[in-house]
Amino acid sequence: MTTPITVPALGESVSEATVAKWMKNVGDPVKKDEALVELETDKVTVEVFASAAGTLGEIIAPAGTTVAVGTLIGNIAAGGAAAAPVAKAAVAAAAPAPSVAKAAPAAAPAAKDDLAPAVRKLVEENGLNPASIAASGKDGRLTKGDVLEHLEKTKAAPAAAPVAAAPAPAPVPAAPHVPRALGEREERVPMSRLRKRIAERLKQAQNTAAMLTTFNEVDMTAVMALRDKYKEGFEKRHKVKLGFMSFFVKAAIQALKEIPAVNAEIDGGDIIYKNHYDIGVAVGTEQGLVVPVVRDVDAMSFATIEATIAELGKKARDGKLAIEDLTGGTFTISNGGTYGSLMSTPIINPPQSAILGMHKIQQRPMVVDGKIEARPMMYLALSYDHRIIDGREAVTFLVRLKESLEDPQRLLIEM
Repeated sequence: MTTPITVPALGESVSEATVAKWMKNVGDPVKKDEALVELETDKVTVEVFASAAGTLGEIIAPAGTTVAVGTLIGNIAAGGAAAAPVAKAAVAAAAPAPSVAKAAPAAAPAAKDDLAPAVRKLVEENGLNPASIAASGKDGRLTKGDVLEHLEKTKAAPAAAPVAAAPAPAPVPAAPHVPRALGEREERVPMSRLRKRIAERLKQAQNTAAMLTTFNEVDMTAVMALRDKYKEGFEKRHKVKLGFMSFFVKAAIQALKEIPAVNAEIDGGDIIYKNHYDIGVAVGTEQGLVVPVVRDVDAMSFATIEATIAELGKKARDGKLAIEDLTGGTFTISNGGTYGSLMSTPIINPPQSAILGMHKIQQRPMVVDGKIEARPMMYLALSYDHRIIDGREAVTFLVRLKESLEDPQRLLIEM
């Protein structure tokens, strides 16, 4: 008797994942509720736990396989009898396939080596992808006639299109990417699913938003003095350190309430104004940048904000964030200053309309009351979608932020 191991529900809008690694080998003993396999989605890493005790009997989806929710990826054998030979065969058979959930049709040629010499020569001379050509031969094999017919259709399609009315011919499939040869001191590592998703979302933001960045600077003297004055007592009382992020979050909330467009989003031809403040805090991890969300932050004290950010940061670094931790943010704050960045132009986190960039605090000569003094200064950057936020609103937002931070008594700190 076996117990199936399937891909669990991965959260709203997430339908598939990549098998990152198996924690057990076929034949290893398994305890109930023990972690068996790690799945990587485009947002978080998810562990799948054993629903019964026994031994790992079979691995159907090896590491690197793309699987859909509900897909059978392995099974647990009751007792000590594991189907090791079957499992090894399954792994070997599955390894070349890019996806369990979306496997290519069996009839399509897998590689040029599977083609007849004459067909292979014709394919190579014309730079064609065999998998994109309909095959009519026995057992689904590609024939020379199939290739010639495909070439004829490709040549004829663009020339016959009418000038004004008929739909354009279907585009010719793009040639597959051919990996370049590696040098002696190079190595090739597949992009993780999370890294691919980060790349897609950032490029999406650049392609769809009319993105601009406006800058200002803030004198951090008052915030630093207030923090130094209260941090020891704050930590003893609340069991959490008083950092700069809570000051910025509180100041941002006040500015968002005055400039609601910065907290809004575009939905088709509409603008959705949000009367709640769920602030995303960008966190760098070994897997990539993630943005966990602190919800209803306007109702939180400084201590609760600091504790929540610390907890989410730890979960992010440990790979324990859930889908719910990453969705629904209304505005994002990114602190590049922790890495030494002096100035940057952060990219909006869609579907949000703006992101605030904090930077390194740097001593600079400033004119104060007619005298030059060394002051701890920080550049602020607000990247925003100009389709919904006007320049006046963006500049005003940063000015209000600056005013609150340079006079932090405005923030009504709850020590």
